[in-house]
Amino acid sequence: MDARLLDILVCPICKANLEYRKAESELVCKPCRLAFPVRDGIPIMLQDEARQLPAEQG
Repeated sequence: MDARLLDILVCPICKANLEYRKAESELVCKPCRLAFPVRDGIPIMLQDEARQLPAEQG
């Protein structure tokens, strides 16, 4: 994932910074406890596409 893109992407819900997890191919918002998928290098920033993280994983 392009570092410049990571610098400007924020959570679409709370506007917090996102953490890129390369192994899982997803962008994580810790405050919302959501993981947004990255498919073919394209972040899917839709709440309906995000997966809820367990409380201990956030």
